[in-house]
Amino acid sequence: MDNKTVAGIFKEIAKILEIKGENVFRIRAYEKAGRIIEGLSEDIETLAENDTLRELPGIGKDLAEKIQEIIKTGTLKKYQELKKGVPEGVLEMLTIPGLGPRTVKLFYDSLGIDSLAKLEEAVRGGAIMTLPGIREKTQKNILEGIAHVRQSAKTTLLGVALPLAEKILAKVKAVKYVAAAEIAGSLRRRKETVKDIDLLVVSKKPKAVMDECVGLDFVKQVQAKGLTKTSVIEREHGLQVDLRVVDKDSFGAALIYFTGSKAFNIKLRQLAIKRGYKINEYGVFAQEETKKEKISRDEERIFGFFDMQHIAPELREDTGEIEAALAKHLPRLIRLKDVYGDLHVHSEYSDGKASISDIAAGGEALGYEYIAVVDHSQGLKIAGGLDPAQVRKKIDEIKKVNRNHKKIQILSGAEVDIHSDGTLDYPPDVLSGFDVVIAAIHGGFKQTKTQLTKRIVAACKDKHVNIIAHPTGRLMGLRPGYEIDYKEIFKVAADYQVALELNCFPQRLDLDDIHCRAAKTAGIKIALGSDSHSLRQLQNMKYGVFVARRGWLEKEDILNCWPKGELLKWLKK
Repeated sequence: MDNKTVAGIFKEIAKILEIKGENVFRIRAYEKAGRIIEGLSEDIETLAENDTLRELPGIGKDLAEKIQEIIKTGTLKKYQELKKGVPEGVLEMLTIPGLGPRTVKLFYDSLGIDSLAKLEEAVRGGAIMTLPGIREKTQKNILEGIAHVRQSAKTTLLGVALPLAEKILAKVKAVKYVAAAEIAGSLRRRKETVKDIDLLVVSKKPKAVMDECVGLDFVKQVQAKGLTKTSVIEREHGLQVDLRVVDKDSFGAALIYFTGSKAFNIKLRQLAIKRGYKINEYGVFAQEETKKEKISRDEERIFGFFDMQHIAPELREDTGEIEAALAKHLPRLIRLKDVYGDLHVHSEYSDGKASISDIAAGGEALGYEYIAVVDHSQGLKIAGGLDPAQVRKKIDEIKKVNRNHKKIQILSGAEVDIHSDGTLDYPPDVLSGFDVVIAAIHGGFKQTKTQLTKRIVAACKDKHVNIIAHPTGRLMGLRPGYEIDYKEIFKVAADYQVALELNCFPQRLDLDDIHCRAAKTAGIKIALGSDSHSLRQLQNMKYGVFVARRGWLEKEDILNCWPKGELLKWLKK
């Protein structure tokens, strides 16, 4: 039972209570508990085992007992009872960006709207315009939100699917007669969202493997069971898991086939035909022959057979990688071990959970040379933004911590709000005191594309700004990114030597892979930031690295892949 799952139950309880018009203090208690648990650096199960749950702020006896119940049973009786009192469709309406419990309750109580379909019908028919506080703009936002929810419901975040797939893979590898097993599909390509989990297994006894796998504890439901392919639904998130068994002499070819996108596989197949061969999931064959080539068991040897460089799984999308591999011009993609530090971490000074000293220790444990602690600026009160006096106190503490930690340097920084008029949330005398300044939009998302672009452009032109954080502001599954003029922003960022962030938080991954590649072409540097609010979230860095690899990025393209001296020199611009 992970922290996110427990936190999610408490947050949903708070929403249900608000819909039901329950006591506001009870609602806030569940909301607070959800936030605290989600931001913990420790594992919630460990705290429960050590009987230290009540040491957490806002967690009393009642909530501690509920946490214990969730850990032991996988759910909460009270939560299940509350859900029975509210139609499932009403809860689904709460996932619409910008639509809060009060408005959902208004729609349900006044018009009996209890599903997305009924809500869409009421919006298009004008029924909701009869309710207080509803404007034409509200209608437009709701329709856009419904479309976003429907699209998001079809996929699962990489940050959810990958850890789950790795746990399932470990269980499958432990099955008798399994000689090897790997993750395949879009998950192996590290796409930001996936529809299902594909696993490829090598075994001489596929029937025995399938018989045992359908009985593993992660299986909730068996969709289909065959000799070489079985599909099940896993328990934790309801994802479909497709398990395929092949013989060892086909494993390389099968792994290529079940990893690449459809377009990639077609292009590779066409290349093979031109060379007098055919390639499919069973192997590489000479045309008109049925005997597979020996190289079929190994991916790398297959690429070499066609006189190509090995193509990393993340690149197999048919966006020029096959041509580059043939020309021996593939990029040397970055790896997690190439990262020298993290350029976006929050401390307890704003809305983070860790002290400066703890962050330094956490960075040292990861082998980092530096971490930028960039707490929110004064205007973002909801996130505990720092006023100038607090900034000075924080900088003084960072200096003390740096004296005690010789292996790592904490960079003093700020995530500074870009106001609606393009000005920054701190005056120049405060900005000049930071080692690194990242500027970000945190409000006014409904402005026009032109207005939003102007705000970012103005920030790029400020001499104190080093990085633009999460450039489109998206939160996958919650809200789409706002529209910006990439061409204009790229030009200004390149001219003023401002980096664009690839925010590694799994719900953001912003910039995406496509725009990372475009930024590289435009001569812009990329900054990786975990956007950590707890020590545990420092591990988010790997998700940013996955996106960077999909975006064809190399070490020289990414600030974090530069040693400390080189980075500090660039920051002084």
